[in-house]
Amino acid sequence: MAAEYIVSSGNPHVILCERGIRTFETYTRNTLDLTAVPLLHHLTHLPVIVDPSHATGKRWLVRPMALAAVAAGADGIMVEVHPNPDEARSDGEQSLTFDQFANMASALLTIHEQVRTLIKDPFAMTSPVNVGGASKH
Repeated sequence: MAAEYIVSSGNPHVILCERGIRTFETYTRNTLDLTAVPLLHHLTHLPVIVDPSHATGKRWLVRPMALAAVAAGADGIMVEVHPNPDEARSDGEQSLTFDQFANMASALLTIHEQVRTLIKDPFAMTSPVNVGGASKH
């Protein structure tokens, strides 16, 4: 309710961000809880973005988690990008190169086109599906 408190106090420019949760798993920085995306869309009117860089802490995990986040209905993705991540002063291990980011962004657009009608309403379908002879919407 902290976000709603801010909105009710006059600031409508609030975005929720899933950055992972602490669990007993220690290989990654956090565990990225992508169930939060559709859940927050269901519970609030606020946009939801996902930060797979912070959540995983590992460059090679950023792309698959970003793709999964968009498939889950995220309104946006926040990632670290650096021209030479291995020389970055901070967050180099989780930063993408410019080329990696461009490649990921292209893939994200493709997935977004497939799931954009589901954002805010995970049961929405663009056409009826025939299941066992019955038409379902």
